[in-house]
Amino acid sequence: MDKLKMHTPNIADKNYKKLVELFPDAVTEITDENGEIIRAIDKDILMQEINTRVIGGGRQRYQFTWPDKKEAVILANKPIAKTLRLDKAKSVGRDGTPSNIDSENIYIEGDNLDALKLLQETYLGKVKMIYIDPPYNTGNDFIYEDDFSQSAGEYADNSGQTDEEGNRLVQNSESNGRYHTDWLNMMYPRLKLAKDLLSEDGAIFISIDDNEQSNLKNICDEIFGSKNHIATFPWRKRTAKSDVPFGISQDYEWVVCYAKSSSFVASVKGKERTYYESEDFPGRPWRYHDLTKQTTASERPNSYFTIVNPKNGRKYPANPNRTWAVTKETFRKYNDEKRIIFPGDYDFLKITKPVLRYWKEDDVAKAGKNFGRVAVSTKLSENIGMSKDGTKEVTDIFSGKIFSYPKPVSLIKFLVSITCLEENDIIMDFFSGSATTAHSIMQQNSEDNLIRKYILVQLPELTDKKSEAYKAGYKTICDIGEERIRRAGKKIKEETGADIDYGFRCFKVDSSNMKDVYYSPADLDQGQLSLLSDNIKEDRTSEDLLIQTMLDLGIDLSSKIKTEEIDGKEVYSVADGYLLACFDQKVGEETVINIAKRHSFYAVFRDNGMDNDSVATNFEQIFETYSPETVRKVL
Repeated sequence: MDKLKMHTPNIADKNYKKLVELFPDAVTEITDENGEIIRAIDKDILMQEINTRVIGGGRQRYQFTWPDKKEAVILANKPIAKTLRLDKAKSVGRDGTPSNIDSENIYIEGDNLDALKLLQETYLGKVKMIYIDPPYNTGNDFIYEDDFSQSAGEYADNSGQTDEEGNRLVQNSESNGRYHTDWLNMMYPRLKLAKDLLSEDGAIFISIDDNEQSNLKNICDEIFGSKNHIATFPWRKRTAKSDVPFGISQDYEWVVCYAKSSSFVASVKGKERTYYESEDFPGRPWRYHDLTKQTTASERPNSYFTIVNPKNGRKYPANPNRTWAVTKETFRKYNDEKRIIFPGDYDFLKITKPVLRYWKEDDVAKAGKNFGRVAVSTKLSENIGMSKDGTKEVTDIFSGKIFSYPKPVSLIKFLVSITCLEENDIIMDFFSGSATTAHSIMQQNSEDNLIRKYILVQLPELTDKKSEAYKAGYKTICDIGEERIRRAGKKIKEETGADIDYGFRCFKVDSSNMKDVYYSPADLDQGQLSLLSDNIKEDRTSEDLLIQTMLDLGIDLSSKIKTEEIDGKEVYSVADGYLLACFDQKVGEETVINIAKRHSFYAVFRDNGMDNDSVATNFEQIFETYSPETVRKVL
């Protein structure tokens, strides 16, 4: 049986393997300064393979860089031995029932860099839309501190605050000599990982103000590609103020949008087209459009001609300042296909010149999911709220000012409505704050009856002890976000009665369930071999092991989880038997046989969970006999 790796993927290794597959002859080995043999790339061979020049580090070229950029890239690729632990007490069921886990929405408490790494296997290429509202780096923000090399003393001096788990936040003031650098080091690895989670037709929307907008666009150009910059939406956050520097009120912020690829298409609901039914084409609705074009005769001489109605000989000369949209040849083709309509052909049409017929079936086939929709303007409509509206929404829900400067529901709802048009689209927000994104998705789902799911990530940042939030019992930002989802869900359900998912499964980022010995058994000496008898931490449950197993195997965290008993042993069935997992000790041969007979895709057991050596010896043969296609794993 293969062992589960129980850590996040090493993205650098993955990239190296891709390069090996493409250019195997460019791969070589060298000896480093310690005499160790390490992998390397022969740049001369690579240059020959791609027929272009590979630039060395010292050569001048256009690039966007900052101190520690190299470390930020390495940080994004570096694997971590962490996991997510399910918190049933904080979870909410689909119908709003507390402590239920049948919801398909995910809320994660913890550092979003860790969370993004933990989600790589499971949600790679599955997220349709990402919206984030990161710290704007205005000089007062707390940002993530990703340098874990500090000593405890250095950390105490440098730290602004920590959350309950010891994750660090530091205040990035303008007096800091690394003001922009620290912000870029925070954003770069997170955006790099986020890109991999987006589907090919997905997009990311990032709220930002003038302070870091240019830097944000530079790193997004590098990560997503400048050609995938879709638009920058101006969002009006307030009405003009009079007492401002230079006498100019900065009333707008920006929503920067990048696509994963050219497959992304946004659209908004357009005016409903009128289609006609006629006796000559039963069951084939059609519409018509003007047959002229805003071009002159000199510009389109082939389209400057007289159209003759073959039924009555009536002539329709072209306007020299507005020619026909077709040539004579194209006109004849369309006329043969019954697509040209003349005045008098239908009593219900009041037309004075020939028009062109379009079949509804062709419109539907061409537009697909965007049928009845039109292109989106970057000019946001007047019904999209400002900061005061976002504040009022949260204040109304909590009956008090619990959270400052949340985005309005209407803004994120709009972004969802132009991007996520299919059932089960996933929306992610890894700077989720007060959970406006979850509120927006529930509201949108209730209005159009579409199933959209969300993944929210938020560091359990401590609230100020002097704040209304703290006095009301909300010790962390996560407490606020989770309670907002509960309250907003209840309100939407009471107002609409919509049959949608009002809940979420709550997870917390934590250290791996596995002891260090699991990852480096070769480091043990003879006297420590007893440590191999159980490589799982004593305070971890079977449920903890199941969640880490699901992450390792790439199984959705929203999958249905059932617990059953087989021969007196607890067995988890995930996604209707796709995964069967038994983490009990002393598992007998009969239990293994009965699990194998279920023909799951995956079957997972403890490495030392078999009842005796005979069961362990026969394990593989049992599966080869009853379910050879099942992938067997141990931990």
